Amino acid sequence: MRFEPGRIVLHRNTRRGRLAFVRPVRVVSDDERGLLLWMARGTPSINEVAVDGRGSRGMPFSEWVTLEYTLQEGAWQGPGILLFFPPGEDHSVWFFRTDEGFFTGWYVNLEERHRRWQDGAVAGIDVVDQDLDIVVAPDRTWEWKDEDEFAERLAIPQHYWVADEAAVRAQGRRVIKQIEAGEFPFDGTWTDWMPEPAWLTPPALPDGWDRPAVTRG
Repeated sequence: MRFEPGRIVLHRNTRRGRLAFVRPVRVVSDDERGLLLWMARGTPSINEVAVDGRGSRGMPFSEWVTLEYTLQEGAWQGPGILLFFPPGEDHSVWFFRTDEGFFTGWYVNLEERHRRWQDGAVAGIDVVDQDLDIVVAPDRTWEWKDEDEFAERLAIPQHYWVADEAAVRAQGRRVIKQIEAGEFPFDGTWTDWMPEPAWLTPPALPDGWDRPAVTRG
């Protein structure tokens, strides 16, 4: 399944089959290199929170797993981000930038490889965020991010959605080799990319945003 450039699709993060966030994003390109998406500032979102309004990062994981959850409307408040999903890989690469389009660095989001779906007029990708990340400066110096959070959650395996710590770290080390070698997509590709002026920020999520999550199988 390929998505047509310019189309709005849904980027959804899931946790044990529950929706953690849903965001409508724009397809920039979809080819043999992978899927490239654009999320503009102000993009509407749906986010899983505790019934008291706190997110999963607003408390210890040991508390989070004891609570009831609900879905809350919100919006992406930062500058627009390019999201790149390489085929067959358990990560995505986010291109951070200013509102003026000045590139500020890459962010490697370690996650289960995206699963595509289409349900009538609505389509998208589902991922499972594995929490451990890599922050990469424009000069390709890098550092791990959220190692403490990753370790905390791994200590409660009966509730955590990551089953194989070694596989996550191995994927990260493979990406680090690409970073240090300046290989695609860390070779300057898309760092000066600009969105089409006619691309408006989606005003709302389309009907069907809450269809069941696609699980790996």
